[in-house]
Amino acid sequence: MSYFIPFTRDTDRIIIRQTSSPEGTEPSTMPQLRSLIALLLAATAMATVAGAMPTAPGSPPKKGFVVTGRVYCDNCRAGFETNVSHNIAGATVQMECRHFETQQLHDKAEATTDGGGWYRMDIGDDHQEEICEVVLLKSPEADCAEVERFRDRSRVPLTRNNGIDQKSVIYANPIAFFRKEPLPNCGEILRAYALYNDTSENP
Repeated sequence: MSYFIPFTRDTDRIIIRQTSSPEGTEPSTMPQLRSLIALLLAATAMATVAGAMPTAPGSPPKKGFVVTGRVYCDNCRAGFETNVSHNIAGATVQMECRHFETQQLHDKAEATTDGGGWYRMDIGDDHQEEICEVVLLKSPEADCAEVERFRDRSRVPLTRNNGIDQKSVIYANPIAFFRKEPLPNCGEILRAYALYNDTSENP
């Protein structure tokens, strides 16, 4: 005698059907059968619990985005990171989303960088009709707080309706405050990048 065990997921029921066994054969698999049934029931319970678990704290909202990026100090006023640039902790940035035609501000959010110079903002909506940018607001470092136009922001796409497989976590390009006076060794540093000339503002 043997047993056929179809398992139906939708109804969470196990139906045991007896099938014929060769003549003279005695059923000897009942303990194994009970163990199998117990395992199937346990697996069903675990799958149900896993499906009902809430989203872990800090996870991106399902319909929104998480925007993260870094703020640094441009110690050589080079317009890009060099080996003497450093990240700024405690800097304030703001997300601005403006309609691409009217320039009307539709949404904004602020964040402060952590000890490593990184910020994080949770954006709950899709902004298909807006241009969104992370903009520098304030630096805690008095000697590195100058903002240069067009280099004080990073544009980020916050829509899933543009034909691109957009992820929930958006990494903005690093943005920088400028040091008021370049460091003394910036001329030598920029020579290494072939950017130094006699008219440069760097010594």
